[in-house]
Amino acid sequence: MDYEKLMSLEGPTTERTYEERDTMLYALGLGLGADPMDTDELQFVYEKNLKALPTMSTVVTWADAWLNQADVDLVKVVHGEQRMTIHQPLPASASVITRVRVKEAFDKGADKGALILVESKTTLQGSEEPLCTGVSTIFARGDGGFGGSSGPSPAPHTIPDREPDESCTFATLPQAALIYRLSGDRNPLHSDPEFAAAAGFPRPILHGLCTYGNAGRAVLKTYCGYDPEKLSEIDVRFSSPVFPGESIVTDMWRDGDTVSFRCRVAERGNVVIDNGRAKISD
Repeated sequence: MDYEKLMSLEGPTTERTYEERDTMLYALGLGLGADPMDTDELQFVYEKNLKALPTMSTVVTWADAWLNQADVDLVKVVHGEQRMTIHQPLPASASVITRVRVKEAFDKGADKGALILVESKTTLQGSEEPLCTGVSTIFARGDGGFGGSSGPSPAPHTIPDREPDESCTFATLPQAALIYRLSGDRNPLHSDPEFAAAAGFPRPILHGLCTYGNAGRAVLKTYCGYDPEKLSEIDVRFSSPVFPGESIVTDMWRDGDTVSFRCRVAERGNVVIDNGRAKISD
């Protein structure tokens, strides 16, 4: 990877219009609506009084075309961390403008890879007021040893040293990745068995941001009464993949307006999200 080239890239500015259909499709990709009598979840998958999930901000801001210009080994790229601030509730449909830039890249060594921090800022079209701001950490496993600084990279949130205050479990659909990819992330790692095998996985894995959405869903249900206006920040560190069809258990600790959380797969016990932090309001 060429560090100077990477840092000199002009991040894309994208304009996107999403409709109510897109909002419902995102929620269905996370598994909401499994119980048609659950009116709390129905508000995210049915056009009557439709609301957007806060974590859909990751879809609204999604822009990965810049990776094709950065000489990064795409087969060995995984999503390392995601930080998101939702400045105002997402409309169920809207036209938005997203500006992307590479904040920094850290060299963790030829045998470990590189960390690339990408910032995205999104506004509603015709407004300068921020809608949401995200920072993604891309783990480029094949691009370490380029001679750059090793850090310091952002410090992870600390999980409290006590038993969880609450836990919430959601099953993922066997076809969850195939549904979720229709929201914009068409990386074949999540759909093509041959591509997944080349990346070192026995079968296609679930999108990290789909797991992220399930964590946000757990916090929203447990501490926000499914009111999307009460969840304004959600940060995670991805630690292991989920395979579609597995169940995600989110363990949560609340301290004031901060909810710390960790996600694990019920079937295998693997921690899949660690150092999670959400900011909520009553």
